Amino acid sequence: MPTRHWLVKQEPEAYPWTQLVSDRKTVWTGVRNFQARNHLRAMKEGDTVLYYHSVTGKQVVGIAEVVREAYPDPTATEGDWSVVDLAPLRALKRPVDLAVLKSDPITRDMPLIRQSRLSVMPIEHTVFRRILELSES
Repeated sequence: MPTRHWLVKQEPEAYPWTQLVSDRKTVWTGVRNFQARNHLRAMKEGDTVLYYHSVTGKQVVGIAEVVREAYPDPTATEGDWSVVDLAPLRALKRPVDLAVLKSDPITRDMPLIRQSRLSVMPIEHTVFRRILELSES
Protein backbone atom coordinates (compact mmCIF):
# COMPACT_ATOMS: atom_id res chain seq x y z
CA MET A 1 0.00 0.00 0.00
CA PRO A 2 1.46 3.40 -0.95
CA THR A 3 2.26 6.01 1.67
CA ARG A 4 -0.62 8.35 2.32
CA HIS A 5 -0.34 11.98 3.33
CA TRP A 6 -2.08 13.87 6.12
CA LEU A 7 -2.09 17.28 7.75
CA VAL A 8 -2.43 17.92 11.46
CA LYS A 9 -3.04 21.31 13.00
CA GLN A 10 -1.70 22.54 16.31
CA GLU A 11 -1.45 25.93 17.97
CA PRO A 12 2.25 26.70 18.34
CA GLU A 13 1.57 28.03 21.85
CA ALA A 14 0.27 24.58 22.84
CA TYR A 15 2.77 22.31 21.06
CA PRO A 16 5.07 23.88 18.46
CA TRP A 17 6.98 21.99 15.79
CA THR A 18 10.22 22.72 17.67
CA GLN A 19 8.83 20.84 20.68
CA LEU A 20 8.04 17.78 18.55
CA VAL A 21 11.60 17.90 17.22
CA SER A 22 12.96 18.17 20.77
CA ASP A 23 10.72 15.33 22.04
CA ARG A 24 11.55 13.16 18.97
CA LYS A 25 8.10 11.55 19.22
CA THR A 26 4.67 12.42 20.58
CA VAL A 27 1.27 10.90 21.19
CA TRP A 28 -1.26 12.96 19.20
CA THR A 29 -3.90 13.29 21.93
CA GLY A 30 -6.99 15.38 22.47
CA VAL A 31 -8.80 15.02 19.14
CA ARG A 32 -12.50 15.32 19.93
CA ASN A 33 -14.06 15.53 16.49
CA PHE A 34 -15.46 12.35 14.93
CA GLN A 35 -14.22 13.09 11.41
CA ALA A 36 -10.70 13.91 12.66
CA ARG A 37 -10.76 10.79 14.87
CA ASN A 38 -11.67 8.66 11.87
CA HIS A 39 -8.75 10.15 9.96
CA LEU A 40 -6.42 9.23 12.85
CA ARG A 41 -7.77 5.68 12.68
CA ALA A 42 -7.04 5.54 8.94
CA MET A 43 -3.38 6.54 9.36
CA LYS A 44 -0.82 3.80 8.77
CA GLU A 45 2.73 3.47 10.03
CA GLY A 46 5.03 5.27 7.60
CA ASP A 47 2.41 7.75 6.37
CA THR A 48 3.70 11.32 6.11
CA VAL A 49 2.09 14.16 8.03
CA LEU A 50 2.36 17.87 7.35
CA TYR A 51 2.57 19.84 10.61
CA TYR A 52 0.55 23.06 10.48
CA HIS A 53 0.75 25.86 13.03
CA SER A 54 -2.80 27.13 13.46
CA VAL A 55 -4.16 30.36 15.01
CA THR A 56 -0.69 31.97 15.31
CA GLY A 57 1.52 31.77 12.25
CA LYS A 58 -0.93 29.81 10.09
CA GLN A 59 1.68 27.92 8.12
CA VAL A 60 2.91 24.45 7.31
CA VAL A 61 6.24 24.16 9.11
CA GLY A 62 7.37 20.53 9.01
CA ILE A 63 6.91 16.92 7.99
CA ALA A 64 6.33 14.15 10.51
CA GLU A 65 5.73 10.43 10.16
CA VAL A 66 3.21 8.08 11.73
CA VAL A 67 5.28 5.72 13.90
CA ARG A 68 2.41 3.98 15.71
CA GLU A 69 -1.07 3.41 14.35
CA ALA A 70 -4.28 4.30 16.16
CA TYR A 71 -4.92 3.17 19.72
CA PRO A 72 -7.23 4.45 22.51
CA ASP A 73 -6.56 8.04 23.65
CA PRO A 74 -5.20 7.83 27.21
CA THR A 75 -6.44 11.37 27.93
CA ALA A 76 -10.08 10.59 27.09
CA THR A 77 -12.29 10.35 30.18
CA GLU A 78 -15.35 9.39 28.14
CA GLY A 79 -16.16 8.41 24.58
CA ASP A 80 -14.34 6.40 21.95
CA TRP A 81 -11.30 8.49 20.97
CA SER A 82 -8.03 7.53 19.34
CA VAL A 83 -4.44 8.71 19.04
CA VAL A 84 -1.42 7.98 16.86
CA ASP A 85 2.26 8.48 17.58
CA LEU A 86 4.10 10.97 15.39
CA ALA A 87 7.82 11.57 14.95
CA PRO A 88 9.41 14.50 13.13
CA LEU A 89 11.12 13.89 9.80
CA ARG A 90 12.28 17.39 8.89
CA ALA A 91 11.36 21.05 8.97
CA LEU A 92 10.31 22.63 5.72
CA LYS A 93 13.07 24.76 4.19
CA ARG A 94 10.63 27.66 4.23
CA PRO A 95 7.25 27.54 6.01
CA VAL A 96 4.26 27.76 3.65
CA ASP A 97 1.72 30.35 4.76
CA LEU A 98 -2.04 29.91 4.61
CA ALA A 99 -2.30 32.89 2.22
CA VAL A 100 -0.01 31.06 -0.25
CA LEU A 101 -2.05 27.86 0.08
CA LYS A 102 -5.27 29.78 -0.58
CA SER A 103 -3.87 31.45 -3.69
CA ASP A 104 -2.11 28.47 -5.30
CA PRO A 105 -4.25 26.66 -7.93
CA ILE A 106 -3.16 23.21 -6.70
CA THR A 107 -3.63 23.79 -2.96
CA ARG A 108 -6.56 26.22 -2.82
CA ASP A 109 -9.18 23.43 -2.65
CA MET A 110 -7.38 21.27 -0.08
CA PRO A 111 -9.30 20.31 3.10
CA LEU A 112 -7.39 22.90 5.17
CA ILE A 113 -9.06 25.63 3.11
CA ARG A 114 -12.51 24.01 2.76
CA GLN A 115 -12.81 22.65 6.34
CA SER A 116 -10.72 25.09 8.32
CA ARG A 117 -11.85 23.80 11.73
CA LEU A 118 -10.82 20.19 11.10
CA SER A 119 -7.62 19.30 12.98
CA VAL A 120 -6.63 16.09 11.13
CA MET A 121 -7.18 15.65 7.41
CA PRO A 122 -6.01 13.63 4.41
CA ILE A 123 -3.92 15.40 1.77
CA GLU A 124 -3.74 14.31 -1.87
CA HIS A 125 -0.29 13.39 -3.16
CA THR A 126 -0.30 16.26 -5.69
CA VAL A 127 -1.11 18.75 -2.91
CA PHE A 128 1.58 17.28 -0.65
CA ARG A 129 4.19 17.56 -3.45
CA ARG A 130 3.08 21.13 -4.23
CA ILE A 131 3.50 22.21 -0.60
CA LEU A 132 7.02 20.79 -0.65
CA GLU A 133 7.72 22.71 -3.88
CA LEU A 134 6.35 25.92 -2.36
CA SER A 135 8.62 25.48 0.66
CA GLU A 136 11.67 25.31 -1.61
CA SER A 137 10.96 28.48 -3.61
